[in-house]
Amino acid sequence: MAGLKDKTEKDLIKNLRETEEALRAFRFALAGSKTRNVREGRAHRKNIARIKTEFRSREAKPDSDKVSAKAK
Repeated sequence: MAGLKDKTEKDLIKNLRETEEALRAFRFALAGSKTRNVREGRAHRKNIARIKTEFRSREAKPDSDKVSAKAK
């Protein structure tokens, strides 16, 4: 999950959907006792949180154009 800051918004959305789908599949496999790696779910949840955090930081980040316009 390294390099989230370098990815475009479209790539982040794609990655988020893939990770959420992997978590869903993991939960179904866990319910059916088909998985042995129980830490995988934790890793998926952390990756989802990282991606959503990057979205929020981009949303809260002021544009450089707006800041320079206010300074003038």
